[in-house]
Amino acid sequence: MQEIIKITQGVTRLPERRMAQPVDFSLCDGEHIAIVGANGSGKSRLVDIIRAAFPLQGDTAISYDFGPSSSPHVSDNLRYVAFRDIYGDGEAAYYQQRWNKWDETSSPTVAEALGDAAQWPEEISALMVGDDAFCSRQLHLLSSGELRKFHLAKALRGNPRVLIIDNPYIGLDVAARQTLTQVLQALAERLSLILVVSDRADIPAFITHVVHVENLVAHAPQPVADFLKTSEATVSSLSAADKELLESLLRRNTFPSATDIIRMKDVSVVYDGRAILQHVDWTVKPGECWALQGGNGAGKSTLLSLVCADNPAAYACDITLFGKRRGRGESIWDIKRHIGYVSPEMARTYRRRLPVIDIVASGLHDTVGLYRKPTDAERKDCRGWLRLWGVEAWSERSFMHLSDGEQRLVLLIRAFVKNPALLVLDEPFHGLDCPTRHRAMQILEASMRQPSRTLIMVSHYADQLPPCINRRLTLEKGRVQTVE
Repeated sequence: MQEIIKITQGVTRLPERRMAQPVDFSLCDGEHIAIVGANGSGKSRLVDIIRAAFPLQGDTAISYDFGPSSSPHVSDNLRYVAFRDIYGDGEAAYYQQRWNKWDETSSPTVAEALGDAAQWPEEISALMVGDDAFCSRQLHLLSSGELRKFHLAKALRGNPRVLIIDNPYIGLDVAARQTLTQVLQALAERLSLILVVSDRADIPAFITHVVHVENLVAHAPQPVADFLKTSEATVSSLSAADKELLESLLRRNTFPSATDIIRMKDVSVVYDGRAILQHVDWTVKPGECWALQGGNGAGKSTLLSLVCADNPAAYACDITLFGKRRGRGESIWDIKRHIGYVSPEMARTYRRRLPVIDIVASGLHDTVGLYRKPTDAERKDCRGWLRLWGVEAWSERSFMHLSDGEQRLVLLIRAFVKNPALLVLDEPFHGLDCPTRHRAMQILEASMRQPSRTLIMVSHYADQLPPCINRRLTLEKGRVQTVE
């Protein structure tokens, strides 16, 4: 049987990128592999070894056979799509450009970036699902889920022999996930797929083998049926000491006295002649827990940008936040000091080489770096939050040395650290493994039991919405479809 990729006792020359044991790995023609493991287990390191991102010790440690492809080059035959890459170069410019239209930033459209539509493989057309409006939009105006679809389509250009996708379903709504599964199923007939997942529930039916990674050790591939027979990682409930710690951390704040947290009247936002939001009326009262729902491109991120004072379009709209009408002299910092926020964009654009505790502390003053030294009491609180989430040992580790899932967890903790009146959580459990996600939901649920705390949460997974959700707003093409 043809071995497309063969790694024998693979060890990277860079010590900081090594696994705990040498890697033995093979991918044969007709096989499709899921790489599964907890956050920080070493999945991304293994992928880096497979795709030769870093040189290995020994000239024969890795070999490729991409036949019948006519090109011997790895770059032509092996494509990699990672969640951390969907926002471009990792600078905050993406986020700024998205909302500040007067910058007149030059950005290609989806169609321009993908090239001649007549040359698109069939799978790209399937991902685009015939949406001409989507193909004509500029990249920096796409939602996170839409960007995900775009980069998957881009990776398919040139008919690669092997496609590696890191957390393929992140950011995609139910319909897009179903479409992607169908696309991947079709692709599995003509190329080999390697999917990196943190949850066994994300392993699609066409996967033939699983490589389980734990503690920087890549175990030998095993048939998917054998892996699914093994028990899942255990999840634990918050202990009495955890609950006591959480209660002490939640007592350290005062909330604004306002009848309404948010009040929007007939809010519309239009970019380049395209209506993003249309005539939205929405009132959020203290103590309510909202699920903000809708498909990719429905307008959810734009709506949240108005709430979080990131979008200057708010000044042209009738929006009141915490009892104050926008445009009446308040600064964005007056608004942000009451809001804890995390989003997929933040996970990519927040690239700071600071200790984890400093990243968490930056949430106290809504900065993207640590520009104000925290007091001893504030640092103590930050350590308390890290201890609550079970990661106090990360306090002095560099944020940039964490895995993608670990970084997203730190940014989620950052949203909680000032005990805000309003938590805005946009897909907060992206890429978190099952035990971490379970603990996060327990902490969120316990936090929202406290008086006057308000939540707005976006998730494309119904089972990731906490039981405290008591209101729902559903958007479709920028319009409010339902309010429950």
